[in-house]
Amino acid sequence: MIVVLTGGTGGAKFVDGLRQVVPPEELTIIVNTGDDLIWWGLYVSPDIDSITYVLAGLLSKERGWGVKGDTFYCLQAMGQLGQPNWFHVGDHDLAIHLTRTQLLAEKKTLCEATREICGKLGVQARILPMSDSRVETRVLTPVGELSFEEYFVQRWYQDPVQSVRFAGAEDSKPAPGVIEAIRTADLVLLAPSNPITSIGPILAVPGIREALLASRAPVGAVSPIVGGTAVSGPAGILMASQGLPVSIAGIAKAYHDFLDVLVVDDRDAETATQLRRSGFRVHCTRTIMRNAESKVALARAVLSVMSAEKSSRTASETP
Repeated sequence: MIVVLTGGTGGAKFVDGLRQVVPPEELTIIVNTGDDLIWWGLYVSPDIDSITYVLAGLLSKERGWGVKGDTFYCLQAMGQLGQPNWFHVGDHDLAIHLTRTQLLAEKKTLCEATREICGKLGVQARILPMSDSRVETRVLTPVGELSFEEYFVQRWYQDPVQSVRFAGAEDSKPAPGVIEAIRTADLVLLAPSNPITSIGPILAVPGIREALLASRAPVGAVSPIVGGTAVSGPAGILMASQGLPVSIAGIAKAYHDFLDVLVVDDRDAETATQLRRSGFRVHCTRTIMRNAESKVALARAVLSVMSAEKSSRTASETP
């Protein structure tokens, strides 16, 4: 069983590679829900949707989000009616939000709603929201505190970041199956996702970080930072705002207490050598996922290094 913690477009690309080399029944995906928002009265879960579309073979490769070939007639009509339209919801995408909102209104949990939607779309891997409780990523900027989607999508992450918090995290608990999945996993992987606002909310849910610390399975992470720059999005900006170096060293620092292996790009080989001297296990490979072949290649490389780590650990534990 392979457990993946993920969020954002980098995470979706990584899961896309994994799904092509791992049987779906062996995959459990724990997904960030800190980006969730109410849009036009509907409950939208962007990261859950992206992972669902990836595993259903529906994700738009051109955009990296939403449904491939989608239309946006409703979005245009809502704009004409004076409704906000900065968050681009496609027409097929809208059907998922309508269904989720209806299920939640019927007193289903987010976990149950996700399972039902996945079943309708033929997704065989298990997708778990990090929590059924509402946890919202809030970004403090000079213009005020913004939701993550307001900061990221509406304002194109141009505002200086003063702080980030996860509202509701302290009162939340992991969704059913999350802790058990980590506890019984053969491998645990952190996708190349933003460590602050994609992985950070997951780790903020009480019990999840502790489960990673206690995991008997090796825990690996793929760096979303290459050559001192975020591959995409505001990861570098947000890391700097939290006092983390915008480098693979910053990723190692963010996960230092539970991380066994950090997978980084070949371009960071020199920094990787320095990290190894500090006691970190670092593996270099090509991590940029530009097409289907590179996604699969990265998935295979990560599984190979993590399997070797597991074998080494098993051998050392054998009397």
